[in-house]
Amino acid sequence: MEIDIEKLEERLGHRFAERALAVRALTHPSLEHERAGEGDYQRLEFLGDAVLGMLLAEALYSRFPEGSEGDLSRFRAQLAGQEMLAGVARGVGLGEFIRLGRGEEQTAGRDKDSILSDVIESLIAAVYLDGGVESARRLVMRLFDELLDTPESVLKSNDAKSALQELLSARHLPPPHYRLLEESGPPHARLYRFQVLVGDEAAGEGEGRSKKAAQQAAAAMALARFCDEPGQGE
Repeated sequence: MEIDIEKLEERLGHRFAERALAVRALTHPSLEHERAGEGDYQRLEFLGDAVLGMLLAEALYSRFPEGSEGDLSRFRAQLAGQEMLAGVARGVGLGEFIRLGRGEEQTAGRDKDSILSDVIESLIAAVYLDGGVESARRLVMRLFDELLDTPESVLKSNDAKSALQELLSARHLPPPHYRLLEESGPPHARLYRFQVLVGDEAAGEGEGRSKKAAQQAAAAMALARFCDEPGQGE
């Protein structure tokens, strides 16, 4: 499979000096087994996991000066979890660039949470090796900036739906209502997209591999919106 590197670079906001790093970061082990010698993303994934963890910790330390060690650790774990990483990967359309073996290609591998999350970590490592820590930091901020602005109430509760309901109740607003907008993908890898409504107004949307995860993502977006409104911060 030929990769449109320039298109990938535009999505990531990074131009590779060594494009072979990007290709390796996108190569699933199933393809390496078929074409021995090209290399796959597993070693890069190992490094990317560590680089992402460090940069998320740095960002959380800066953005949540009142956050305790436990709160920050939980939020970092949530941001770096497989489901969240897969959602970030889908958000920038990384699935189309992944190089898969025939078996994974036939079983919708490019939309599997496990593969998408691996590729995000691998690409972070590739950018780190190609351009240094500043380039990796720019990529992580590009990918996670909106998620890092999630209200502190979500950080503490780890339950965006409950936090949203409590916030709306405190402001004497109608309770949230969740509406399924789309259900796609094969039976073994469904993807759900939900919208959360407050009264008749759409307050946020979210995707996930389960209905619960998609509703949580929509609630988190709604929380961020309400907390960003002038005069509405808690």
